[in-house]
Amino acid sequence: MNKIKVLIIDDSSVIRAIVREVLSGEPDIDVVGEAEDPIDAREQIKKLNPDVLTLDVEMPKMDGITFLDNLMRLRPMPVIMLSTLTTKGADITLQALELGAVDFIAKPNIDRLLATKNSFKDLLIEKVRHAASIDQKKYKLNTSITVDKVKRILSFSGCKAANHLVAIGASTGGTEAIKTLVTTLPSNSPPVVITLHIPETFSARFAERMNENCAVHVQEARHGQKIKTGNVYVAPGDKHLKIESKGGSLFCTLEDSEPVNRHKPAVDVLFDSLMPIAANVQAILLTGMGQDGAQGLLNLKNNGAMTIIQDKQSSLIWGMPGSAFELNAHIKQQPLTKIAKQILKYAALDRNDKKEARNG
Repeated sequence: MNKIKVLIIDDSSVIRAIVREVLSGEPDIDVVGEAEDPIDAREQIKKLNPDVLTLDVEMPKMDGITFLDNLMRLRPMPVIMLSTLTTKGADITLQALELGAVDFIAKPNIDRLLATKNSFKDLLIEKVRHAASIDQKKYKLNTSITVDKVKRILSFSGCKAANHLVAIGASTGGTEAIKTLVTTLPSNSPPVVITLHIPETFSARFAERMNENCAVHVQEARHGQKIKTGNVYVAPGDKHLKIESKGGSLFCTLEDSEPVNRHKPAVDVLFDSLMPIAANVQAILLTGMGQDGAQGLLNLKNNGAMTIIQDKQSSLIWGMPGSAFELNAHIKQQPLTKIAKQILKYAALDRNDKKEARNG
């Protein structure tokens, strides 16, 4: 068995020791080296040829973003960012994902190490294994789809039915996939609700950054907020997002309950809340590891919703859409760059044509 070779890049000897200890206990992972700054890391990469890098952002001699930018241009490879759960950390991490980093994980809290180490360990090991499965072509896809900052806005004649709603679920690779889809939607687009596996401090900044480059209005969802045409609502990183129908209108409901499928927010929670209005829903499952959203997608399909999954070739990780595929929860499977057009095409149909589209 070929072990996954990991290089740890961090200026903190404490963090390097924690990451090394966590990964070294796994039979399929080999920590081949450590670097305390990007200059040292460049030499280590040449010498050790690692499969995966873990990368800190704030380091001496060269910051992690500059290093990552150079790396993705010269030698694309899987990079997992070690991020701080702050607004500044969110901005830098989101920028790193734009540049081609495949994933991120919150740095372990040194003050609460005993309480947080096990959860950090399980998540990091899972992320390293998934990162190692991504080939260079996926990197080129992940970076190239966001190079052109000016997206072509699609045209849309408008929804034929009231309260037509688009619901999207995503995880690993989801920030860039969602951006690619949403930036093409016109200002009269049907409303979109999104559950993305992202930390509390990241969700608002993700919405704000997207809003700067979209014709639709992107925002973090608020409890009791009325859902309107031309708006996109992103679940907060620490609450489940549900949709409620009242008095002929739809509203966002935030719920601070237990994680589902290990996640909060969870895609299945969002999808399950849409069952009463399934006939008016388009549910889309994008790239991400795990199986969150797959069962919810099947339930919606069986109750009259249009269900779409991102295809394997365009997904950074085909875990969530792949799980839905295995359940036959999808009506359509499409490349990421064609999903927005499909959403608008279906939304413009009348009730009878929608039924035919779902059956045909």
